[in-house]
Amino acid sequence: MARPVAENRCDEGALSDALLVVSELTTNAMLHGGGVTDIDVTVVGGDLYLSVSDRSRRPPMALAPADEQGRRRCGGRGWPIVCRLSRDVTVTDLPSGGKRITAVVPLRGTAGDRPPGGSRPAGHDAGLRG
Repeated sequence: MARPVAENRCDEGALSDALLVVSELTTNAMLHGGGVTDIDVTVVGGDLYLSVSDRSRRPPMALAPADEQGRRRCGGRGWPIVCRLSRDVTVTDLPSGGKRITAVVPLRGTAGDRPPGGSRPAGHDAGLRG
């Protein structure tokens, strides 16, 4: 049985968060993962599950804002954005090769409403790669 329309609505901030998360995940898959192999979007309760798969098993990492010589880098902000705007992020190796990254974005409330330091994949957003 279909749920009432009002039950399926999300606020504008949550929609913006979800669009930015899926944009960053697909951009990272194209730039660093050999291309996007699958995208899946699922609503479960009050959460939006955004999954993007690519051809690389290499896990995402945040880059330091400057290189070893102190020069500012362009880019490197996608993974921290995904982790900040998502309630949970998982990285799963796929049996056929590559990986799937699933980000869970709450449909109600924005990132500022979420408690800091929510669930994150160990080692993926804590350390910076130089």
